[in-house]
Amino acid sequence: MAPLATPAPRTGLLVIQPLKRRRCAECHAGPLQMLVLEDGAPRCLDCADLGHLVFLPRGDTALTRRSREESALSAVVVRFNRRGSRYERQGVLVEEAGLARAEQRCLADAEARRRRRARDARRRAREDVRFAEAFAAEIRRLFPGCPADRARDIAAHASARGSGRVGRSAAGRALTEGAVTWAVAASVRHLDTPYDQLLMSGVPRHEARRRIAAAVETRLRAWRVEVSEVG
Repeated sequence: MAPLATPAPRTGLLVIQPLKRRRCAECHAGPLQMLVLEDGAPRCLDCADLGHLVFLPRGDTALTRRSREESALSAVVVRFNRRGSRYERQGVLVEEAGLARAEQRCLADAEARRRRRARDARRRAREDVRFAEAFAAEIRRLFPGCPADRARDIAAHASARGSGRVGRSAAGRALTEGAVTWAVAASVRHLDTPYDQLLMSGVPRHEARRRIAAAVETRLRAWRVEVSEVG
């Protein structure tokens, strides 16, 4: 017999899904969807005393493991892969009652996981709010002339979870001056200059940035000054 792609358990039964039409050597039933080899001869599941088991396809590791734990009798089901020249697991045969108990255990776990995910989501939301507030405060410290609502908008945009923006980078999380300045400059570039229109008109990105660089720097210099000083 060719090797298994995934080793079978050291103790347990092995059932084969044949590629060719095979009949039971004892009761002559067939063609067999599954068989057990005994002394080199195929036996159907009924003749091998496995007919009362139900098939659980592979895919759910937790359910498979628990079904085997809950079943006094179980077997690994394999099928030969000609291309790989090896047997590959297709699932397991387990007792129907054992499968039902395993499903109940998994359902209980699923509810626990759902509640945990909800708690984690609430915790992350609180963390995100605190971080966005800290980011906005750092913007106001570096750019005191930036309006408060604009600072909050920049911080929320830059620090959105899963966005891949500068606020989620290591430098952004550390609130480095470079990261905060980059976020502010990006906001100015898109909202206070014709940068987006240049891109839409076909101007290459680097050329578009060159054209609006002076306007961005002018706005950043203005925001670095206290509003009272400007007045």
